[in-house]
Amino acid sequence: MLQSRIDHIVVTAPSLTQGRDYLRQALGVEPQAGGEHPGMGTHNCLLRLGDDLYLEVIAADPQAPAPPRPRWFQLDDAHWNSRPQLATWVVRSNDIYGAAQAASPLAPGAVQAMTRAGLDWLITIPEDGALALQGAAPALIQWRTQAHPASGMQDAGCSLIRLEAFHPQAAMLSGMLDSIGFEGRFAAFPLEQGRQPYLIAHIQTPAGPRRLGGI
Repeated sequence: MLQSRIDHIVVTAPSLTQGRDYLRQALGVEPQAGGEHPGMGTHNCLLRLGDDLYLEVIAADPQAPAPPRPRWFQLDDAHWNSRPQLATWVVRSNDIYGAAQAASPLAPGAVQAMTRAGLDWLITIPEDGALALQGAAPALIQWRTQAHPASGMQDAGCSLIRLEAFHPQAAMLSGMLDSIGFEGRFAAFPLEQGRQPYLIAHIQTPAGPRRLGGI
């Protein structure tokens, strides 16, 4: 039986410095240093949102050689990556291969193995690096390390209240999530055709509830 939960939410940025500034302004907290993804030419910083939930700020790494394929999370798209933004989210599955098949026609990409600094995981990555449903539909992940990485992150006093997606194809998104056995603090809302899709994360911070994302 397929089961899935929110694993992390993703902020893309032209640089990590701009991404950190975005979090400071929106949430009033400082993310911790993350690491590099040599195969993708990216690096990140992180913010814990729970024992098994976190926020990732990711950007192209200027010190890394360009990868032989498009970077993930549409980071090679200059228009999409013109400013820091809540771009998409990632769902953790107990069977990533089964979930990737069940998610069709919103195919999240091929399952690929990744490692970094003692972490080992499987993740879906579209061949062209594009975000499914303009970021409203999640990528899939399955950790192969015993402890979830969020459990070892610094606690900044933040937690996810809920995540919301706004998209003209909200019903399709909800159907995809049902097909992979998703449960969690998420809701999809329809938009009129032609409206720009967006995500909003409601996050509890030491200064009170804050919002990340939106148009």
